[in-house]
Amino acid sequence: MTPFLLKMLPLVLLVMVVCPQRSKGEFEQWCIADSQATDAELQAAIDYTCGEGGADCSKIQENQPCYIPNTLKDHASYAFNSYYQKFKHSGASCYFRSAAMTTEKDPSHGSCQYDYTP
Repeated sequence: MTPFLLKMLPLVLLVMVVCPQRSKGEFEQWCIADSQATDAELQAAIDYTCGEGGADCSKIQENQPCYIPNTLKDHASYAFNSYYQKFKHSGASCYFRSAAMTTEKDPSHGSCQYDYTP
C-alpha cells in the first residue's frame, strides 16, 4: 500500500462508520400535507385515509400523542403518512389529489412519532 493510501485509510473507515450504507435508491420518505393544499382538499383526503383508506388515525384523536397541534394540516400529515407507510409496498402513492408530498425529513415532533416502513 502506498503512503498516501495508508494516510487516507482512517478517513475512509471513519466515513464508512459515520455514514449509514443503504441499498441503491433506498432512502427514508414520509408523506405529509402539501402547504399549498386547501382546507377542503385536506379534509377530503383525511376523510378517505381515516375511513375506507384504512390508515391508523387513532393518534390524532383528542388526548392522543399527535392531536396537538390541532390543525387540519398537521392531522392530514399524520393521516397521509399512516396510509402511505402502510400501503406503499402495495403501490400506494403520496398524492391524495395533489394535497400531499413526500419529504426525507422525519416530521415526528415531541411525543408524536410518525411511522416509517423500510
